[in-house]
Amino acid sequence: MTSLSVEMLAADAVEPITSAGNAQLGIAVLAGIAVIVLLITKFKMHAFLALTIGSLALGSFAGAAPAKTIASFTTGLGSTVAGVGVLIALGAILGKLLADSGGADQIVDTILARTSNRAMPWAMVLIASIIGLPLFFEVGIVLMIPVVLLVAKRGNYSLMRIGIPALAGLSVMHGLIPPHPGPLVAIDALGANLGVTLALGVLVAIPTVIIAGPVFSRYAARWVDIKAPEKMIPQRPSEDLDRRPSFGATLATILLPVVLMLAKALVDIVVDDPEQGLQRVTDVIGSPLIALLAAVIVGMFTLGRAAGFTKGRLSTTVEKSLAPIAGVLLIVGAGGGFKQTLIDAGVGQMILEFSEDWSIPALLLGWLIAVGIRLATGSATVATISAAGLVAPLAADMSTSHAALLVLAVGAGSLFFSHVNDAGFWLVKEYFGMDVGQTVKTWSVMETIISVVSLAFILLLSLIL
Repeated sequence: MTSLSVEMLAADAVEPITSAGNAQLGIAVLAGIAVIVLLITKFKMHAFLALTIGSLALGSFAGAAPAKTIASFTTGLGSTVAGVGVLIALGAILGKLLADSGGADQIVDTILARTSNRAMPWAMVLIASIIGLPLFFEVGIVLMIPVVLLVAKRGNYSLMRIGIPALAGLSVMHGLIPPHPGPLVAIDALGANLGVTLALGVLVAIPTVIIAGPVFSRYAARWVDIKAPEKMIPQRPSEDLDRRPSFGATLATILLPVVLMLAKALVDIVVDDPEQGLQRVTDVIGSPLIALLAAVIVGMFTLGRAAGFTKGRLSTTVEKSLAPIAGVLLIVGAGGGFKQTLIDAGVGQMILEFSEDWSIPALLLGWLIAVGIRLATGSATVATISAAGLVAPLAADMSTSHAALLVLAVGAGSLFFSHVNDAGFWLVKEYFGMDVGQTVKTWSVMETIISVVSLAFILLLSLIL
């Protein structure tokens, strides 16, 4: 599902690396995905190697020159790691500070004490939705993971019962609600009203996140009944700690990047003048990198120092936080490389050409085009931007509300069935300790439910408004 920042999408608009026809390109896509799945499931190959080989196979089947395929893969890997890697690293440091200082224990103990077993999935979806409102999906995941894993372990819950509601809250916010990059670009392309889109997006998001989160998690927990992976669970702080951070200080530290990014989004909407001093400041402090970096630095005092950590202990904590995420970074990066190979091969353009002659309602058309590009390229933001550009002429004669609904329909389509060409698929798989099949049965199905259910509510609203 994952999308990178809007700036990184400039690399997507390039000349195709192959002149293959649509039929050959379609076969190449299926063959490339089949190679990845076969290598991982049958031969138990590490996902990083499988994605690398699958990308090269895709280029070969499509008739692209090996040098161009390699360039596309390395470009995608580099841009993904550049956009997401630092955020994952900062999130890991913050998570380790939370764990070692006892801050995560404080949060988890408070949640467990004040929330009943039946209400826990609802509490998780609410927290994730609030955190996910201004954050990129990847940032939300790295902030939520320590809490999700500890709640699952400490409360003896199935990981899916707790994890799916959290993922649903983050994903719905990412796909439907501005100021996330996909919806913002679609609003601009379709000339929709941001305020109306935001209001209708929240209206669609609430029932969607309930169905895809707490409700679906009941079934996901039966299909994939796993516990939180030990290697990813933040360990209890050593017993030599004399004290641990307060609940308020810990919560404030976790929410700091959320507040900074939300402030940037609100100023962008209200001021809308890049030369204005306030907006220039919030553009800096509200960027994901600076917001998470600020949380890490603040956390060293509100968490580390509050728990009595020395400077040496803080340094050791930071060092130990980075080792476990090396594999995750490589796999997510390789997923981005495979995505870029698909895009550079011209798969997105192929989908657009197929859809030009479809005679169906505009809302459904926008959703279907976004679904096709999402399945082919793995990028929600690329799917949103491409589909919005194609259906933009249809929005010219639409009412304000229907133009906003078209934005939401495109956003909903961009979330459909995340699979092996999506860096987000590998992020979720690694963090939750699942194999490919388990990830498909939980994460991929959840994404599909979000896409289809949100479309249903969008179509219902179109009949009412």
